[in-house]
Amino acid sequence: MKKRGKRYNEAVSKIEKGRLYSKEEACKLVKETSNSKFDATIEIAMNLNVDTKKADQQLRGAILLPNGTGKDKKVLVIAKGDQAKIAREAGADFVGDTDMLEKIEKENWFGFDTLIATPETMPLLGKLGRVLGPKGLMPNPKTGTVTNDVAKAINDVKAGRVEYRTDTFGNIHSIIGKASFDEGKLVENLDSFVTTIIKLKPSTVKGDFVKNISISSTMGPGIKISLNSFDK
Repeated sequence: MKKRGKRYNEAVSKIEKGRLYSKEEACKLVKETSNSKFDATIEIAMNLNVDTKKADQQLRGAILLPNGTGKDKKVLVIAKGDQAKIAREAGADFVGDTDMLEKIEKENWFGFDTLIATPETMPLLGKLGRVLGPKGLMPNPKTGTVTNDVAKAINDVKAGRVEYRTDTFGNIHSIIGKASFDEGKLVENLDSFVTTIIKLKPSTVKGDFVKNISISSTMGPGIKISLNSFDK
């Protein structure tokens, strides 16, 4: 068994074993149990009652959090002509086409957090699928990263858009803020994320859609949240 440090154990002692907290209590507690010396990231994990072998039960998309993520994301846009000009004016950190893709391929460069591409440039990215895919960087229309409206896509990413995707076991992981956020902003982001996912319940799913929800800080313990906390 992995031995935990003193600060982690102190954080765990603040959490009542087996208890399901309200979203407000959980956001207060996740700040209190953040034991890192830096501004920790607050993450959410949801386990869904889905069969990911079925295409209609594979969830993937993006959510614009009302209070952002607290992280300054670097954006690379693959575009040509006027679209490239629009991307630069909209605040993209890097803009190009074959030159940037060669930099990724030949120099193993990944100095960006999000890659946005116009539909016309997607064929150029094909050969990099095996490199970008595993890192979660391959543009996709479902997440808004393949688009002709590059300005909106850039603004959304900079404003705090987060992507989500179910894994093989029906889990979704994402970021909802930083430990430095006040509780109210964390609650708003948490509520926005969870209620958006709940609304995406596939019609073919029978019974309860969400099995459990928990949040945690970087290096901090998980805090389970009552599903009733999101009832409208």
